[in-house]
Amino acid sequence: MSTPAPPGRAVEIAEGVHAYVQLPGGWCLNNAGIIVRDGESALIDTAATETRARHLRSTALRLNPRAPRTIVTSHFHGDHAFGNFVFPEAVVIGHERTRTEMTAAGLHLTGMWPDVRWGGIELAPPTVTYRDRLTLHIGTVRAEIEHVGPAHTSNDTIVWLPESRVLFTGDLAMNGVTPFFLMGSLAGSLAALERLRAFGATTVVPGHGPVCGPEVFDAVEGYVRLVRRLAEQGLRAGLSALQTARRAELGPYAHLVDPERLSANLRRAYAELEGLPADAPLPVEEKHAALDEMIEFNGGTLCCQA
Repeated sequence: MSTPAPPGRAVEIAEGVHAYVQLPGGWCLNNAGIIVRDGESALIDTAATETRARHLRSTALRLNPRAPRTIVTSHFHGDHAFGNFVFPEAVVIGHERTRTEMTAAGLHLTGMWPDVRWGGIELAPPTVTYRDRLTLHIGTVRAEIEHVGPAHTSNDTIVWLPESRVLFTGDLAMNGVTPFFLMGSLAGSLAALERLRAFGATTVVPGHGPVCGPEVFDAVEGYVRLVRRLAEQGLRAGLSALQTARRAELGPYAHLVDPERLSANLRRAYAELEGLPADAPLPVEEKHAALDEMIEFNGGTLCCQA
């Protein structure tokens, strides 16, 4: 385990639109959003631990004295959703499968890093769900909510603010951090990136890493295509996903945070190249094996600074 990273900080990226950024953005150090207009506020995601979520709450209340009335949860992973419970005034919105998968997963994520001070987390899944798209109004701000994927997961939600041309991508895009699609799809990730480009955003808040522009989509796509090429080569050579990961040259992507995700991404890539549909999940035992292989590839427990 590493020393916990500093708490997040809010950066105003457009009038009344704030990115809450937790750097360096590795495991469980996600970004969130705070939208404030006309005395109202809303959140996009929360945080992994109770302490981090309470810091997000105090930050939101400094920006607007009235607590957020809505939270949009970008997907079911705990780093983006465990902190929902510290906002009891808020209605939690998410894709219909976000509720299903969050409820099924429970607090399982905490078991990966038992030394993290998670606090008294209480699961708070979405109570309002949607299937394709939804519009949320925060004062005079219109936020377009849309399901994109399967990509990072089966239930990824983006939030598009057309007035300010800001796009919150959740974990469909990460900046300086290794993409992760074990629970989603390689092919779906490539399709999702085309959808993200189509919004014409000038400012992008990725799920992890610094706020950026749309150039992040090219970087993510380059990595995903590299994984596919490595998987094709590994299959031809009769290598396992882990063996292929160990032999891989990552080139311009070698500097990304959490490089061990390569072995898990390759396992998903292998499955799709062998015929698994993009919208079909890996069997549970395959997911567990992939997580074990990541730890083996990493040479020990994965670094979590939450």
